[in-house]
Amino acid sequence: MSDNADLIARFRKMATDDPDNELGHYRLGDLLLKEGQFAEAAASFRRTLELSPQFSKVYQLLGTCLLALGQRDEALATWRKGFEVADERGDNMPREAMAQLIAEQGETPPVSKRATAPSAGVAGATVPAGVGGFRCQRPTCMAGATARQLDKPPFNDELGQRIYNAICASCWNDWLRNYSVKVINELRLDLSTDHGEQEYERYMREFLGLD
Repeated sequence: MSDNADLIARFRKMATDDPDNELGHYRLGDLLLKEGQFAEAAASFRRTLELSPQFSKVYQLLGTCLLALGQRDEALATWRKGFEVADERGDNMPREAMAQLIAEQGETPPVSKRATAPSAGVAGATVPAGVGGFRCQRPTCMAGATARQLDKPPFNDELGQRIYNAICASCWNDWLRNYSVKVINELRLDLSTDHGEQEYERYMREFLGLD
């Protein structure tokens, strides 16, 4: 079995065993998309959006699947919806990617509302902030305006500082208390080995949206 096929099998099991695991559905969809299995990938992305409708990147990938399946109008509608979500969240990269995809279909992409709606009291600011001016950069963050920064970096290294700067306490605690346990158990990771540590960190980065 190829490495990709093995990963697909693992994430399919993760998504089946825990239907509310948006990380499992997202990673499964991403892997299936890369394998050209567009219908099944689209189903995984749809489930991801049911669980995390603010995950703007998924609209981009779902639209790509739909276009490959010959569903152009639905793909355009998905990208337009994703553009709005990304624009509202300040997710610049997926927003611009979807605008480009829409333009490539000969359609006029939406116009960002953020350029004309700066944050109050900050000249030119376009990123909504939470408590104390902190904004979580995780794509699936549910905290919104209540986002709170961690009290300190979780690790004494560059990754810990990056998490401290970009990820809110709610998302970090969700990883630490819930999804990290699922990853360790379902993928049978041995954290005493280099491979186990590397896999753990990789899934953590994906969950937090740091890759």
